[in-house]
Formats: sequence, C-alpha cells, structure tokens
Amino acid sequence: MPQAVLLDISGVLHEDGVPLPGAVEAVERLQSANVALRFVTNTSRKTSAAVYAELVEMGFGVEHQQIYTAPEAVKAYLQQHRLRPYLLIHDALVPEFEELDLHDPNAVVLCDAGQRFDYANLDTAFQLLVERDAPLLAVGTNRYFRRQGRLHLDAGPFVKALEYAADIHAVILGKPASGFFHAVLHDVGVEAADTLMMGDDVEADVVAAMEAGLQGCLVKTGKYRDGDEKRAPGARVESNLADVVEKILQERQG
Repeated sequence: MPQAVLLDISGVLHEDGVPLPGAVEAVERLQSANVALRFVTNTSRKTSAAVYAELVEMGFGVEHQQIYTAPEAVKAYLQQHRLRPYLLIHDALVPEFEELDLHDPNAVVLCDAGQRFDYANLDTAFQLLVERDAPLLAVGTNRYFRRQGRLHLDAGPFVKALEYAADIHAVILGKPASGFFHAVLHDVGVEAADTLMMGDDVEADVVAAMEAGLQGCLVKTGKYRDGDEKRAPGARVESNLADVVEKILQERQG
C-alpha cells in the first residue's frame, strides 16, 4: 500500500477538460483516506494557476500547493541560476514567466510552443545555444500528447532537434527527470519506494518514475496505446484511475 500517490493530470484525470469516468470520486476517496496526494504534469500550454482553476471547475477537490508543473520547475531553475531566458513557449504560458528578466537572453527555454515552433524561432534558439553557449532548458522529452481524440507532436521532438543541431544535451526539468520526482517527494516527505506514480505516458510517467525508485502504474486511458505495458516490465497496469484507487484502498483494508 503506497503512502503517497502522484497523479499525472491530462489523460488520467480528464481528457479535453472532461473528467474521466469515476476520476473525481477516485480523487475524493484518496483525499479522504489521508493518502499524500500530488498532481504532476508536463503540461506547458497553461500556467499552474490555470491548471488549478480548470481542475477545480471540473469538480476535483485539489489544493493549489498539491500541483507541480514542469514550467514551474523551469522557472525555479532560472531564478536559482539567475538566467535570462529566450522563451520558446506557448502564448498561454507567458504569464508564468512574466516576472523574469528577458533582456539579452543567456538561456533557452523550450516548452510546447504550438505554432511558435517555426524556423525563425528555432533558429534564434539555435544561435543562442551555439554562439553564446546558452543552456537549453526543457520541460520534458514527451513525444506526443492526446487532444480531441488524436495524437499531436509534443515538445520532445523539438528538444531533440536542437540537441542534435547544437551538439548539446538539454537540461530536462519536468518528467522524465528523476530530479522532478524527487523534488515532489521531498515536499511530501515520503520515500520513493513508498510512492506510486500513476500515468498514461509509459515513458515519461511510468518507466521514469520506476527508474527514480518509485512504484509505477500505467492506466489505459489518455495517450495509452495497445502494447505500452510491454515497455514497462514490473509496472502495475489498470484500466483507469478509479480501478487503481479501488484496489489500493482494498489493499489498505486487507
């Protein structure tokens, strides 16, 4: 029985802003059982405040401080190292970084930038990387995300393109970086081995969590594709969040 549970958001709690069947009640059951609960996401098309507001609007009983986003981790890194970023990000995420100094950038931040992933912006980022030795900071290496029933390119392919062109390695600050998981665990005060990470992304959520010492659970919702479980040997596999919570609480009683 895990003492703490980390939940991915999109594809686990909801799809396209619609709660998945039983997800709201499942979160309520975990909260009522006093399981340490955190919500972790690489979502980079909205601010942490927007993520929180949307979850509340959908009926999830969450606290803002329970939510950990990869863009927040990037912002903390920039502040800690006193870096001035060139932001290759989605327009909706700009407010997350508005208090930072953006003049004369000496770092590149890459999130899911949507239509801003054009030649001019990618080339500007490339020039900073090779001409100024600017570090490349990224939310994650996710290959794709699911929206409106279809898969779409995520930030990962563009991270890899800039790494290849500039012959560098990006600093990954969200999932699948072990540092992201351990930062959350430090806040929770629970050991990795006593924590279950639940997600629909077999690589960034499940395999990465297990490599960081956590337990992993793959749910067959969201971006899950047939056969993903074969890529995460040793992981728990369940149909959805509600089923996982039901079995966890039964284990606790037994």
